[in-house]
Amino acid sequence: MKSVHGVWSGLVQRGVMAGIVFLSMMAHVQAAPPAATAAKTVLVMGDSLSAGYGLSMAQGWVTLTAERMKTSHPGWRVVNASISGETSAGGASRVKAELARVKPAIVVIELGANDGLRGLSLVQTRGNLETMIRAAQSSKAKVLLIGMRLPPNFGPEYTHGFEENYAVLSKQYKTTLLPFLLAPVAGDRGNFQDDDLHPTAAMQPKLRDHVWVALAPLLK
Repeated sequence: MKSVHGVWSGLVQRGVMAGIVFLSMMAHVQAAPPAATAAKTVLVMGDSLSAGYGLSMAQGWVTLTAERMKTSHPGWRVVNASISGETSAGGASRVKAELARVKPAIVVIELGANDGLRGLSLVQTRGNLETMIRAAQSSKAKVLLIGMRLPPNFGPEYTHGFEENYAVLSKQYKTTLLPFLLAPVAGDRGNFQDDDLHPTAAMQPKLRDHVWVALAPLLK
């Protein structure tokens, strides 16, 4: 039979070993890197001007914005849900599903141009954009509303009302507003593809920089 001293000595030794193992495990836990923080998301819902019509995937202003953000705001990402030919009605029908899928912190709405080119009702366009803004704000996302202008051949009443839609909605819902996406390039026909509607690849950095002025403050 072991002596009391021998039993106690064995218990102490086992206790010391258990303590060493425990401390080793704790050191491992403490040394483990913290879990990565999920990136915040900018959701872009636009038409062909944002979808990169006629360009490679890497050339459009939305992709260029995403590339800039990797360096300037590494905690953010961009999801481009733009579709060529999209109308405000299409955006309004998709917005809730996109909000649920992406859970964005910022929603960029660049729609309405195709409504205007088809001469659709200004009231209807405004209602659709309003639906998108309200849905985004209800999900606690900030909104950047990007406006568009129409050629003068649509008539002064329609073109003015079309442009005014964006200003009225932005003021009503206190969104950030970029009045005219194509402002940096609209003055020169040579800046556009053969269809006279879509800026060339060479102009996309200018659009990125133009949008960035309104978008960057929202990333804080």
